[in-house]
Amino acid sequence: MTTVQQSWIESANDGVTHFPLQNLPYGIFSSNGQGPRVGVAIGDFVLDLAVLDAAGLLPASTKGVFGGATLNAFIALGKPVWTETRQRLTALLSADDDTLRGKSALHEQALVPMAWATLHLPVDIPGYTDFYSSREHATNVGRMFRDPENALLPNWLEIPIGYNGRASSVVVSGTELHRPNGQIKLPNEPRPIFTACRKLDYELEMAFIVGKPSTLGEPVSTAEAAGHMFGMVILNDWSARDIQQWEYVPLGPFNSKGFGTSISPWVVTMDALEPFRRDNPVQSPEPLPYLQQPQRNAYDIALEVSLRPEGAAQATTICQTNFKAMYWTMVQQLAHHTVSGCNVRVGDLMGSGTISGTTPDSYGSLLEATRNGAEPLTLADGAKRGFLEDGDEVVMTGWCQGEGYRVGFGEVAGKILPAR
Repeated sequence: MTTVQQSWIESANDGVTHFPLQNLPYGIFSSNGQGPRVGVAIGDFVLDLAVLDAAGLLPASTKGVFGGATLNAFIALGKPVWTETRQRLTALLSADDDTLRGKSALHEQALVPMAWATLHLPVDIPGYTDFYSSREHATNVGRMFRDPENALLPNWLEIPIGYNGRASSVVVSGTELHRPNGQIKLPNEPRPIFTACRKLDYELEMAFIVGKPSTLGEPVSTAEAAGHMFGMVILNDWSARDIQQWEYVPLGPFNSKGFGTSISPWVVTMDALEPFRRDNPVQSPEPLPYLQQPQRNAYDIALEVSLRPEGAAQATTICQTNFKAMYWTMVQQLAHHTVSGCNVRVGDLMGSGTISGTTPDSYGSLLEATRNGAEPLTLADGAKRGFLEDGDEVVMTGWCQGEGYRVGFGEVAGKILPAR
């Protein structure tokens, strides 16, 4: 059996924490009256990189970037700096290195208990795009609303479908969201009505954060795309299904999506995810040349969703699935996004689209799991849910399982408040 590299921080070595030495995700936190700054999750602690920077323990190229309220300045330094910083942090936290552990006053200042930290949105997001890349999800939706025999539209197997979302309403885990208002069209009524959403849903997604910008007019190829990715987060694309059904033809989602998108606070780097690359799904017909992939670009990330009604003693796990089955990969998404000449910027957020498997307990939305509310789920306390009710809390989590360790994303949680 392979020996797992250990940290001198014991809580990082238990085999189930999301934040072992093999992960070291970046985030923004505040604590003890000090403002937001960059930290790394390790076991039950946040490692304050601003403290290590001041002590001269981090690469000189990162001087001054860890005291800011976003990761953008660090990300903009580029992949060689990301790699050097990760290697330095791994060394400082390793069980066989005494550089930081031996300075008790310093490491006591630099290690903040996770329970004492307030986590913030990790990046300033210039732009947000959401894709539609799960064949299972697209098929389930197509069967419900279009044609049970020909569920996929002709273009779905040819291009990674996506839309430009609203970056200003992306929020960090724990942010409560109000039920949106909008127009809905009731059956057999000639005109829409304005009302609070009656079919509020979540969508289980992953997202990558752009780490290297591109130039306007110059496409990013699939061979180059991985070099433009800094890391990944879990994403909940909250969706007002009744508003969406009325507005999405002919130009796609608008008010049904723009009221809120939640992401997890810790950005897991692509370097940490490298051991979990898997073979790409079989694609037929063969993609056009600019979408063909030179290497494996699927990732084995186990995902779960739970739902807890307000006042309930426990949450109910309502979805278990995996990211590796997504039909269109992230490099294909980025290649298609830029093929027309569209440029990307540091901090841009690219959602995967709803992640669904082949069985009802692996469907990544209530729309699918309840067949548009017709077959409600029964929760642990006996409550029924076709769609989300006020007071419901949705929690998503995910991790990659290694030999004796996990590389996890923590969680993204959100609670629904009544409409205003």
